Amino acid sequence: MNRARKSIAAVVISGAVGACFGGSALLLGAAEHPKPSPQQIATANDLSSAFRDVGKAVEPSVVQIRVHKVTKGAAEASPFDNDQLRRFFKENPGFEHMFPQIPGNAFPQQPGNGNGQDDEGNYDQVGTGSGVIMEVDGKTGYILTNNHVAGGATEMQVTLNDGRTIDNATLVGADPKADLAVVKITADNLVAAKWGDDAPLHQGDWVMAFGSPFGYVGSMTHGIVSALDRSNVGILGANGYEDFIQVDAPINPGNSGGPLVNLQGEVVGINTAIASRTGAFSGIGFAIPAREAKFVYTALKEHGKVVRGWLGVSIGDISHEPKLAQSFGYKNKTGVLVESTLPGTPATGKLQSGDIIEAVNGKPVENVLQLRNEIASMAPDTEVNMTVFRDGKDVPVSLKLGSQPQDMSVLASDHGPAHHEASVDALGLTLSNVNDDLAKQFNVGENHQGALVTHVKPGSAAEQAGLRPGDMITQVGNAKVKNADEANDLLSKQDLKAGVRLYVVTPEGARFAFVQVQ
Repeated sequence: MNRARKSIAAVVISGAVGACFGGSALLLGAAEHPKPSPQQIATANDLSSAFRDVGKAVEPSVVQIRVHKVTKGAAEASPFDNDQLRRFFKENPGFEHMFPQIPGNAFPQQPGNGNGQDDEGNYDQVGTGSGVIMEVDGKTGYILTNNHVAGGATEMQVTLNDGRTIDNATLVGADPKADLAVVKITADNLVAAKWGDDAPLHQGDWVMAFGSPFGYVGSMTHGIVSALDRSNVGILGANGYEDFIQVDAPINPGNSGGPLVNLQGEVVGINTAIASRTGAFSGIGFAIPAREAKFVYTALKEHGKVVRGWLGVSIGDISHEPKLAQSFGYKNKTGVLVESTLPGTPATGKLQSGDIIEAVNGKPVENVLQLRNEIASMAPDTEVNMTVFRDGKDVPVSLKLGSQPQDMSVLASDHGPAHHEASVDALGLTLSNVNDDLAKQFNVGENHQGALVTHVKPGSAAEQAGLRPGDMITQVGNAKVKNADEANDLLSKQDLKAGVRLYVVTPEGARFAFVQVQ
């Protein structure tokens, strides 16, 4: 007997027992069927009507974009990789009938010499994505989409909601750091969508996602806002600006670049990626919020690129390391710690390592994400007034923002001489002075002074504080150190159960670390 039959049998048996002890009650219960009230039906119809109205308002502005890209070397990856779907079908036979036709949504390689390449080693990639017309000027329409859809395109074809195909689409500009791009088309009777404000969005709000999932043009799904301010998702890399709206409205390959809208039919986000093991929707989708999308759209349309404001600092969240904050005498739970300043930047001579940024232009600073987005949204040469906590008191700091460089990997490094090994057993650290062999082994610059971390004991206080072999300790507490002997001497005098603050230089940057023996 299968599970369904067992369930039926269980119902029959329980009914029989009920009949023996109270047949009239059983008959009464069987005769009554719960029915929705007129008010409930009216409410459901009202919601359906709202969805229909949103569809009528937004669909005329939604487009499908078919893209050709030519890349050298390995083919380009995408947040919506069709290869993932192929693997899913291979590992789960019998599901293919669900998708009778899957267009190339994620730039699959076109056959060339048998391995997807032409004789010059180029890949011709074809894919489809979505976009939304955000502005119409006469016969010219400006479409907002993802960089991973339109960025680097050699040829684009746009299909409008009414079925017209536009072959003369051109890329106005693209911004990989936000994964957004603007495409221009020329046609009659274009319809622009309306910008919304994502700020009023709350967890649980209804939202709708539009686009061309799996190539099915004119698709609309609905769901709710699952979460806001999702960062460190890992989609855009270390230099990307990740502050996503998380939704459970189904988003699939081909939805990329389509609009996420509210019940008023306003664009509150741009669909960008999904968290999935299969390449298909698994309940978690991500959209770029409207405030970021509008800023980038305006910059790309007017200048063809995005120029962001820049401080020239390495920063960290105070809330993540409260004991480190307390070591500076700082008692608040919000703010951003300046780990290091890069030479020749707006921060030079204005901010210093150990400063805690509390406010910008009178607005409290909560965390790194907020500060980074706030500064990036300002134009270079903007005068910024900050309040920083320094040497136990609040200090006003004014500076003029610079222009953020494309390459953010530029970091200062100095390093120092002769090899002498010392260890601080309680912390689980082995420290050394730098010689030529160690400099080469740990990729350390030649003129840096400090104590080189050559070994970290697994499970130790040092490992828990994030120290790694190759780190260079240049400061213990408030005292600078030139070599391992000085660092070891200072550490031996600290109350390690109370903890000690270290200043650490790594190949990726400089930061503070708070080490404490439990």
